[in-house]
Amino acid sequence: MADHSHGSGSGPAEDRDGSPHNHSDNPATGRTTSPMQAYSTKEVGIGFAVLLVGLLVVFGVPLLF
Repeated sequence: MADHSHGSGSGPAEDRDGSPHNHSDNPATGRTTSPMQAYSTKEVGIGFAVLLVGLLVVFGVPLLF
């Protein structure tokens, strides 16, 4: 099986190069991901506009030629 150990084996709090991790258990100060954050109406509108432009490029442009 594959070896999934990290670093020199001195513990899970070190990176592969031996540098310590400074992760926090508090989501407000630690790393957060998008599903944990609220979306504003403006951000949803921008995403929808990007979707429409992408669909236009993918399907609309080839239909012109």
